[in-house]
Amino acid sequence: MATEYTAKDIQVLEGLDPVRKRPGMYIGGVGSAGLHHLVWEIVDNSIDEAMNGHASEISVTLHKDGSSITVSDNGRGIPIDKHPKHKKTALEIIFSTLHAGGKFGGDNYKTSGGLHGVGASVVNALSTKLVARVKRGGAEWTLEFKRGEAQGALKKTGAARGSGTTVFFSPDPTIFPRTEFDPAIIRERLEIASFLHRGVKIRFVDEARGTDETFQHESGILDYLKKIVGERGEKAVHEAPFTLLKENGAKIEVAFQWTEATDEHVRSYVNGIPTGSGGTHEIGLRSAVGKAVRNFVDTHNLTPRGVTLTADDIREGFACILSVYVSDPQFQGQTKDRLNNPEVQTYVDNAVRPALEQWLNSNRTVAEQIVARIVLSARAREASRAASAAVSRKTATSGRLTLPGKLSDCSSSARERTELFIVEGDSAGGSAKQGRDREIQAVLPLRGKVLNTESVPLAKVLENKELADLVVAMGCGVGKDFALDRLRYARVILLADADSDGHHITTLLLTFFYRHMPELLKEGKVFVGVPPLYRIDVGKETHWAVDDADKARILKELGKDESKVEITRFKGLGEMMPKVLWETTLSPRSRRLLRVEISDALQTDRIIADLMGKDPSARFQFIMEHAEEAGDIDV
Repeated sequence: MATEYTAKDIQVLEGLDPVRKRPGMYIGGVGSAGLHHLVWEIVDNSIDEAMNGHASEISVTLHKDGSSITVSDNGRGIPIDKHPKHKKTALEIIFSTLHAGGKFGGDNYKTSGGLHGVGASVVNALSTKLVARVKRGGAEWTLEFKRGEAQGALKKTGAARGSGTTVFFSPDPTIFPRTEFDPAIIRERLEIASFLHRGVKIRFVDEARGTDETFQHESGILDYLKKIVGERGEKAVHEAPFTLLKENGAKIEVAFQWTEATDEHVRSYVNGIPTGSGGTHEIGLRSAVGKAVRNFVDTHNLTPRGVTLTADDIREGFACILSVYVSDPQFQGQTKDRLNNPEVQTYVDNAVRPALEQWLNSNRTVAEQIVARIVLSARAREASRAASAAVSRKTATSGRLTLPGKLSDCSSSARERTELFIVEGDSAGGSAKQGRDREIQAVLPLRGKVLNTESVPLAKVLENKELADLVVAMGCGVGKDFALDRLRYARVILLADADSDGHHITTLLLTFFYRHMPELLKEGKVFVGVPPLYRIDVGKETHWAVDDADKARILKELGKDESKVEITRFKGLGEMMPKVLWETTLSPRSRRLLRVEISDALQTDRIIADLMGKDPSARFQFIMEHAEEAGDIDV
């Protein structure tokens, strides 16, 4: 008999309950990264004071228990007067109310890393204890919280000189499996902050180890670049790096130089926040560097004969620190890993390109050294590296094996640039084949769901045609015959529909790789593509959402509800036009890829055995234990 579903079944989470119920939405997860994100939220508030000229010193103390932190600054101090509307002190509102803060508008903060007004309150919600102390107007004021709830009223605890804010917090062990902070991670983040905010004194005290360090760098990111290049053991092509500081609306600070390394190394930041996944500021930088170098080469007739300079050639050995400050940054999620502001791309491009062109023309000797380095890279790519890659790719399919007929291979013989997309079905395969970059991207469509290879012997696995074709296409062998150097592609990308069937197919393929090609995962060769589930059209603007939560976030940021915009839900990748699939999912410039990593081999083995094994009781127990973590099921 069906259970009656009525209004009483609807839950409304109030106050900070949403944070405790779904912490991953606010800090990205409850593992080590999420735990340390609490520190960043409080530290970033102090840095925002320094960034806007109100603080010169910041101190972070990791206490002897290893699980509690104190952050203090000599800024203005959080206001302690009562809010005219909510009749509570500003201090209590900031730490106990989501989306409350002084960074939404006005002149208090021109630029800031914390713009959503949730950082301090999220830390409070996820802490067993948080104590905020404020020095203002000659007095010190204290307010204590437990799991987000204020313990009484704000108290005046004595006289005090100067001003500033001090926050002590201890993460809640009922939320985090481990509450011990890693001092090395904290130290590195604080040192980087001292590079990005030149002149600011940042102190880190580790009570357990008895260390007390102070970071302060008057040369800012130039010192940072020297440190990074030195640590990587790279020999610089030219001694003096290119530097640029420009403030005109947004602020941009950049330092870079070419080295003899074979890869590109860019570290980017927005308002002091590291953007590990890049974003529009990095795209603008790369575009500017490419244009400036090409213009210099063309102007001075330095174009080499018999070789074409690509963007990859220009940026090989390129080491760069990029820091931008934006008044209204649009980050991808609360964890702020990627910048989405389209206008920043144009701003960075327009700022860097002419300045770099002028620098190259004013430093001809250095510029010609850089061009020689680029030409050497191009010749190596088109000659020795391409020849070596061609041999290995041919060897991988020599003998009795021939490539599967349904594989649409790429044309490039430079293996280090190639990618294999494993897609779900012929329909998605057709769109992917039409939309891809044929030079470097290969597509292999699979028909239906592949065999569940958990607890299945290899001989039985290879009887499955889909998996057998996959093994042949990859060329690296399987089981004891696996050899990573025979892998025909630099990346293997799983690209299934953004629904439950697609997730299941991805899980089946990951099980196969984990059980029979584990080296692929250990070496970071396997990625999961993240196609959009929704297209959101607002006038001439188009936004892409990967799931319902992302859709809700976009609509909220736009200030729209679903009735006022056009929303298209994709039933599968095969529904997308090739151009759309390229722009959202295939293009290296705009797509989103998740690298598959194994952080805990024992736990991974256990989870795969439970979820994919023959014993249904283990699956049932896992589902019951994690039922509350599941969102709406896509049926």
